[in-house]
Amino acid sequence: MDKLKIEGGHPLRGEIAVSGAKNAALPILCASLLVAEPFELDNVPLLHDVATTLKLLHRLGVKAEREDACIALDARALVSVEAPYELVKTMRASILVLGPLLARFGEARVSLPGGCAIGQRPIDQHIKGLQAMGAHIEIEHGYVVARAARLKGAHIVTDMVTVTGTENLMMAATLAEGETVIENAACEPEVVDLAAALGAMGARIEGAGTERVVVHGVARLHGGSHRVMADRIEAGTFLCAAAATGGEIVLGRAEPATMHATLERLREAGAEVRAGDGHIALSMRRRPRAVNVRTAPYPGFATDMQAQFMAVNCVAEGTGVITETIFENRFMHVLELQRLGADITIEGNTAIVRGVPRLSGAAVMATDLRASAGLVIAGLVAEGETVVDRIYHLDRGYERMEAKLAQLGARITRI
Repeated sequence: MDKLKIEGGHPLRGEIAVSGAKNAALPILCASLLVAEPFELDNVPLLHDVATTLKLLHRLGVKAEREDACIALDARALVSVEAPYELVKTMRASILVLGPLLARFGEARVSLPGGCAIGQRPIDQHIKGLQAMGAHIEIEHGYVVARAARLKGAHIVTDMVTVTGTENLMMAATLAEGETVIENAACEPEVVDLAAALGAMGARIEGAGTERVVVHGVARLHGGSHRVMADRIEAGTFLCAAAATGGEIVLGRAEPATMHATLERLREAGAEVRAGDGHIALSMRRRPRAVNVRTAPYPGFATDMQAQFMAVNCVAEGTGVITETIFENRFMHVLELQRLGADITIEGNTAIVRGVPRLSGAAVMATDLRASAGLVIAGLVAEGETVVDRIYHLDRGYERMEAKLAQLGARITRI
């Protein structure tokens, strides 16, 4: 099993390019099921989750050819409408094939995704919305079995903000008869990127990025092309790493307009942040100041950046309070940070982080994707050697992270 070995204490300096966004690429790959013509997707990151999605699409009959960051998809001749448990259990985003399969083929059989290390993420809102559009849905032997001659437009009000729920319903509605309105929709930039990709296929969507999305169904979609947006979480992770180490970096191919909450917290921590068209520059000339963080749906502070800011707070001046409101079990990295010498107290869904002058290298274990990133950041500032185990979590969402960090001067190797 691969691990990362890090020799801490070296400020990050230099320039790297931000990869395409995992959380945008996955739903758009699933959207290829909606069209019976070739669709080309560019700026797709080389990640384990992308490989898993392509494996699932291949099982369904989609032909996919990859050349560097570009993937050519052809879903003309599907052989199955079933997403099996052995693939879905490894990646919850697999549920995103449900809406496209049902909309185009009138049926779908998708395994329930099961639990998750960071908390429960139920799909009841997906099912509720599809039922409002006329789908007959049953749970049979651990599978969601959905049927509909043709989905019909509906007025859907979700009980909670759900990104994948909004995406699934939006994709399904593109081929529904009539108009579909999704209220309490997720506003994340990745939802906007999916809407843009669907628009390139001929979908008619209004309001993506707001709490009210309107989809005017069409009889069929067509082929086209789209470029995946930059990964705002990867960008934020590298900025946190530079801030924690007292570094100075420039991120190319970045989209600062999607990162207001992250950039504001970095400025509060004492970093000089300059953002322009397609780039972000950060310089930290002092020990970071502790910042308070409360996670919330976009445009609030992203839960996917919580662990990284906790790592910054570990070596900051003062005390930072981090409140997690999205997932109930997303503080598992705290015990590992404490092994490095962090001073953290948990009170329910709140972590109180008292900054210490220095951390000390140790062997730690990653528990989920973003926790892995937080541990890497802590390892970059810790004295001595840190070894991060179970980095298969990291490979799910970061493209060549150790290579990019090494490019910035980090002493980090995969073992």
